[in-house]
Amino acid sequence: MNYRRDADAAQEVVEEVTADGGRAVAYPASVSDPAAVQEMLEAVTADLGPVDLMVSNAGPASRGTAIADTERSEYQRLLDVHLLGPLDLVRALLPGMRAAGRADVVVVSSTTTGELPKGGAAYSLAKAAMEAAAFTLAREERAHGIRVNVVAPGLVATDMGERLVAATAGGSIADLDAAYPFGRVARPADVAGVVAFLASQDGEYLTGQRIEVDGGGPDRSPFP
Repeated sequence: MNYRRDADAAQEVVEEVTADGGRAVAYPASVSDPAAVQEMLEAVTADLGPVDLMVSNAGPASRGTAIADTERSEYQRLLDVHLLGPLDLVRALLPGMRAAGRADVVVVSSTTTGELPKGGAAYSLAKAAMEAAAFTLAREERAHGIRVNVVAPGLVATDMGERLVAATAGGSIADLDAAYPFGRVARPADVAGVVAFLASQDGEYLTGQRIEVDGGGPDRSPFP
């Protein structure tokens, strides 16, 4: 598992996996830093062997500015993490994935690519570009046994989700639960379950697909 700076949170996940009988290792690296990514891949391969599943889940939010007020550097910052960094990672992993016979790339996007909210152009564009790359990769690598799919959650109860709600609607995610499908905002496990399905034997015949994880969408958006 890769993380950028929150070593404590990464270690919590490692301990959860280990307690459940699995094996996990946390590796620090910013996906936007090619040298750090290469160093991480070398360590992963040495510790765990070839990679046959990549989940691209890095994704900072944009600063919520209108296009008229968004600098070029903001677009570049998000493209580096959402698109260009993951593409560097995929390119480095492809030889081993092709040799595996069955390998999977799962890209975590967002329902925002269909909603295109005000103040979110940099984030929406980066996510949309990521999706376009994923669908192209799915066609290019199908002959090599590589499945590529997109999982697009709506609002999820994470630290990033809490910051989004506080900045746009005020309050917290707990205040929104009653207005969302099935009485709650999506939880990380809802997204992880779909990722696990896609990478399982049951998902063997799926590639180039986009699955939204939002309970069918809220009856109305809580955001202005």
